[in-house]
Amino acid sequence: MAKYSSKINRIRTFALSLIFIGFIVMYGGIFFRNSPLVMTIFMILGLLFIVASTVVYFWIGMLSTKTIQVICPGCGKPTKMLGRVDMCMYCREPLTLDRNLEGKEFDEKYNRKKS
Repeated sequence: MAKYSSKINRIRTFALSLIFIGFIVMYGGIFFRNSPLVMTIFMILGLLFIVASTVVYFWIGMLSTKTIQVICPGCGKPTKMLGRVDMCMYCREPLTLDRNLEGKEFDEKYNRKKS
């Protein structure tokens, strides 16, 4: 069985990883202290990763205002849903609002638009 998580949590994890990558790239610049140009390039690249993280956090924040909030039948906590199928943010219960998908095995492919 594949490991699934809430789409919102997955995007937030990606944004957090961008911050850590940015810091690692910046620390990599310390090894080039003797070459100010290379060190500056590393610092700017690290800063760009952190700015990209800020953009992703802003984007997911705006996206999460348009989500549907549902009560999870598994844990009873309110969770946000993106798309036709999603997972509970707390207990990873598969969720859907589409009656045609009720009872079917969870698959993220249901969120893709059919061509």
